[in-house]
Amino acid sequence: MTPPTTVVRPTSAARAKAPKPSRLSRAERRAVTAKNRLTSRTASGLALLIALLWTVPTFGLAVTSFRGNRRQITTSGWWEALWPGNWGDFSLTNYQTALGSQNKLGTYFVNSFVVTLPSVLIPITLALLAAYAFAWIDFRGRNILFIAVFSLQVVPIQVTMIPLLTQYVNWGLNGTYWVLWLSHAMFGLPLAIFLLHNFMREIPRELVEAARVDGAGHVQVFLRVILPLMTPAIASFAIFQFLWVWNDLLVALAFAGNTPEVAPLTARLSDMVGSRGSAWHLLSAGAFISMVVPLAVFLALQRFFVRGLLAGSVKG
Repeated sequence: MTPPTTVVRPTSAARAKAPKPSRLSRAERRAVTAKNRLTSRTASGLALLIALLWTVPTFGLAVTSFRGNRRQITTSGWWEALWPGNWGDFSLTNYQTALGSQNKLGTYFVNSFVVTLPSVLIPITLALLAAYAFAWIDFRGRNILFIAVFSLQVVPIQVTMIPLLTQYVNWGLNGTYWVLWLSHAMFGLPLAIFLLHNFMREIPRELVEAARVDGAGHVQVFLRVILPLMTPAIASFAIFQFLWVWNDLLVALAFAGNTPEVAPLTARLSDMVGSRGSAWHLLSAGAFISMVVPLAVFLALQRFFVRGLLAGSVKG
């Protein structure tokens, strides 16, 4: 007679130590591995070092802009102003002189806002409509037309300046804000259409089809389904377009010249470099004034770069 077989069940501790079958796909495992590498102490330390090296020149420019002693600016480094005995050198004299009636940086600062905001809104509006047509409306020649729009990115801006300026003069728009708005909008449209189209193509087709089953037309689908999901993409392009237009000098000099009524801040800073090359106290203050707004815009909208495009929109 054989003895009864004793069934040995593993304890909870043994079950916890036992290897569990992996339920992650290969792509998910690679993503987890890449995330672990990026969040390691070495990567964090390297990123902190790069950020520190990138910030040092900006910090030095800010310190120089607040130094009131012009001789010390040209004969000593900005770091010497941080010594306890030199703190009395800091003042707002450079900013008051730069924004005064002689340099008129305040007027050019307002002009930069007037030029930049429409130059960002116009291409985004047109690009959203064009990207929706390329992504969700089936018409003849759609792919060929999209390739033609995408190929416009390789056209150098310098090639178009003389024909555009000639046309603006014939239309009577020369010396107005319209030449800058139209130029920046035309130069930014190909990239805007390409980026927004790629984001729209990633939206699940089920969302659009469900809206159409409920009786929604193209306008309702665009406004109620597509547009809310496009916020990260719109913010991403808005940052690039804003920084490009705000820091632009070539288009401003070619189409606006240096007239106080139209020219942006970069045109005035360029003129100050030529006429006041030795006045570092004024150039540093003007340069820091021009940097404040782009820096604030980037810090305010940078969270859209890390947000998922469809976070929470589709489950399963």
